[in-house]
Amino acid sequence: MSVEAFFLPVAGEQRFCIFHPANAPTPRGLVLYVHPFAEEMNKSRRMAALQARALARTGYAVLQMDLLGCGDSSGDFGNAGWQTWVNDVVQASVWLRWRGHSNGATRDKAPLWLWGLRAGCLLCSQAATYIDEPCHFLFWQPPLSGKLMLQQFLRLKVAADMLDGRALKSMDGLRNTLKSGKPVEIAGYTLAAELAHGLGAALLSPPARTGEMLRVEWLEVSGLEPPRLNPVPVDALDAWRQAGYQLVRHVTPGPAFWQSGEMRDVPELITATTAVFTPQDGP
Repeated sequence: MSVEAFFLPVAGEQRFCIFHPANAPTPRGLVLYVHPFAEEMNKSRRMAALQARALARTGYAVLQMDLLGCGDSSGDFGNAGWQTWVNDVVQASVWLRWRGHSNGATRDKAPLWLWGLRAGCLLCSQAATYIDEPCHFLFWQPPLSGKLMLQQFLRLKVAADMLDGRALKSMDGLRNTLKSGKPVEIAGYTLAAELAHGLGAALLSPPARTGEMLRVEWLEVSGLEPPRLNPVPVDALDAWRQAGYQLVRHVTPGPAFWQSGEMRDVPELITATTAVFTPQDGP
């Protein structure tokens, strides 16, 4: 089936979407991809597209959306807010469920998966609390919180000032600017205070579940030999398991494609991800 590109109306604006219909009479599941933050989104576009096509061939319907102010969606990045992005994910899930039903799928036959990369994982876990149905999760390289991600992004500004020989603005200075409600310009992006505050406060926390068994497939890439999972506090993983989620972590060899200087493919990650969606392992 052909891939469909369209604009989804959300709150009076347009979000650019790409829909990959399932290569099956009835979708085995619905997968919503939530992209990472800022330039990481552009670096990972190819990998996201390759994985979406692979899942569609496996029988899953996949929707990719550019959040407000990102990619080909309307609005400016500087006008984006964290809660607005959460709402975008919720609205995309509503459309995907509607499209799944229009293709003859039922809720039981087509479970909903939220698939996030990096900061997209944080958005997935938060958006799930607003989605009126159970959600499975596919996490690619998930952070435990957005605080460190925000700090790393602010460091780009400090480093750029040092290279340009301009007066240095300290990390504390940038934080104070944001706390005052003013935006900061970083690596070609205008970071609004609301977006910075939302990212900095975001946690990879399990949403409440409804009693049925839900899955969390957590995949990472590693440049080490042999590949190794990143250290994660046991209590962070136990929080998901104690909430009733079946969490499984996987690691594959490969580079950090979301921050590489050039587009990089990680076929091992695509293979490993597709494997968790195979019929014998599917929900």
